[in-house]
Amino acid sequence: MFNQTDELAVNTLRALSINQVEAANSGHPGLPMGAAPMAYALFAEHLNIDARDAKWINRDRFVLSAGHGSALLYSLLHVSGFDVTMDDLKNFRQLNSITPGHPEVTHTHGVEATTGPLGQGIAQAVGMAVAEQHLAAKYNTDEHQIMDHYTYSLVGDGDLMEGISYEATSFAGHQQLDKLIVLYDSNDISLDGDLDESFSEDIKGRFEAMNWHYLRVEDGFNLQDLSDAIQAAKDHKGQPTIIEIKTIIGYGAPNQGTNAVHGAPIGQEAWEQVKEVYNWTAEDFTVPAEAQAQFDKRVKERGQNEHDAWQELYAAYKTANPELAEELELAFSGELPADYDKGLEYVSADTKGEATRNSSGKAIAALSEAIPYFWGGSADLSGSNKTMVKGAGDFFPATRTGRNIWFGVREFAMSAMMNGILLHGGTKGYVSTFFVFTDYLKPAVRLSAISNLPNIYVMTHDSIAVGEDGPTHEPVEQLPAFRATPNLNVFRPADVNETFAAWKVAVESTDRPNMIVLTRQDVPVLENSQALAEEGVRKGGYVISPAKGETPEGILIATGSEVSLAVEVQAKLAADGIDVSVVSLPATNLFDEQSAEYKETVLPSSVTNRMSIEMAATTGWHKYVGLNGVTFGIDRFGASGPAADVLEAYGFTSDNLVDVYKQNF
Repeated sequence: MFNQTDELAVNTLRALSINQVEAANSGHPGLPMGAAPMAYALFAEHLNIDARDAKWINRDRFVLSAGHGSALLYSLLHVSGFDVTMDDLKNFRQLNSITPGHPEVTHTHGVEATTGPLGQGIAQAVGMAVAEQHLAAKYNTDEHQIMDHYTYSLVGDGDLMEGISYEATSFAGHQQLDKLIVLYDSNDISLDGDLDESFSEDIKGRFEAMNWHYLRVEDGFNLQDLSDAIQAAKDHKGQPTIIEIKTIIGYGAPNQGTNAVHGAPIGQEAWEQVKEVYNWTAEDFTVPAEAQAQFDKRVKERGQNEHDAWQELYAAYKTANPELAEELELAFSGELPADYDKGLEYVSADTKGEATRNSSGKAIAALSEAIPYFWGGSADLSGSNKTMVKGAGDFFPATRTGRNIWFGVREFAMSAMMNGILLHGGTKGYVSTFFVFTDYLKPAVRLSAISNLPNIYVMTHDSIAVGEDGPTHEPVEQLPAFRATPNLNVFRPADVNETFAAWKVAVESTDRPNMIVLTRQDVPVLENSQALAEEGVRKGGYVISPAKGETPEGILIATGSEVSLAVEVQAKLAADGIDVSVVSLPATNLFDEQSAEYKETVLPSSVTNRMSIEMAATTGWHKYVGLNGVTFGIDRFGASGPAADVLEAYGFTSDNLVDVYKQNF
């Protein structure tokens, strides 16, 4: 039951949120003022968290998908005992503060996910619910339910308008993720004005059509109704639940219920009027003692008791199931089994060549066998991406231990959901589609990088060699776009050995996403890659085929399938008395991170006759060839036709490249 002290606690959250926005003269007060009651009902009676251990593996997860309401989240974390001080609240949205404009999981104690771009939060929450179900099936026993928690997300109208929310919630309903509960702040206002100017969906019908359980709370300020609805959602089995909660944006302000209170400070005059509505007499940035006592009892102490009980349960579990416990702890640590790479053996140049997507498929199979907590899937292209693992089972409602995830044609949500899976912890994961379709998922890659998440993006069909499918399916500008993304490794391996090395780097990563870009067409095993790929790929670039002389006359720099083409060009130039080296540059960002001394051994500054060869836009290549160098690539869209014909039409033949080199140097 709730009382007047609980109402005081709600208004404390509202006041702290308004104080933050006013102090910063920037922010979004409307959501905190309207949604504080639902957040309080959740934290006070349902959410199991413990600030003493913010990463307790069986805690409930709460994701503020409507990340612009961050002031409310920081207020909640402060009063719940997390390492968010009053000074931190006073520094809201200031440079180098831990209370940035939108929540960032890398910045703030207790924040579960980086949100801001609308829709990605709810998709990450779906991923967390997926992880919970998988780990529960894998590690729980009849006697010990050590993985047993809920995932909650607070969303707004904007979240539900974004296409990614449909992708993610469709997946969640299909997968019957009944421990996922979404609180929908339904206030009939969007940033530009009244919601009905742009959105008129039947939310109940939409979600029920996707196999969701729908509940509605008419009075979003009635704490008991809110708590009862959350409890009903927890009790419901077989479907995720969305609770539509009718609220008033900017409640208490003179312009409440309008878009004017969405994203701007309300001002001192309005704040004085709001105080009268809230019966608020405390000084700014103050938590009344009665309110803090309520937070201590209903949030902190309850969460600590739940955690303490779980620790006793886990101790018994560990005694009864030492091997399972050891594996679980290793998985949550982010580490790998000692011999994880035993199936990734480098091969000699006389080995039959194959498409790097096939090599990647072999790597995934080997890693799946060696790492029991490694899993992933494809956006309905597993046969082409080579990501389906035989014998690993499928993740379905009846087979939660399965490690092949059927994401469906949901590229954006797939990637954001994997971000959520990784944020949850306990597994390592990958997602896959055609490289050109990264246009659909790039915002999730960006959040992977911002969040320091080691998501692995397996991207096949990497160039105009796709052929007959034509320009819509032939990536051109994608490589430079992703290479420009900070904190992202982008690999374009040249053969099986470079592919295996790229996979090693990717699966070992703990704080950086990795994108592995792969061919559909066969490529030969390169001479020297068996010995050099391990170190060369880890350093981002290396001399794969040295010149015959001590100092080359020129350098050919290539990636992916074009490395073997560059070696052909090298041989033909040698026949004409021109001695050049060939450099494989599979990961430009890793090469950039090497010492100046190492880079000099690969690209000697004295050698200025340099030509890059890559079937992609030439943007960025002058960094490596110099202003006097030649960048041979594709600065137009592709074409439809047999692959060999398309490659010849675009000049990717050894004879043409020899001519280009001679004409320029």
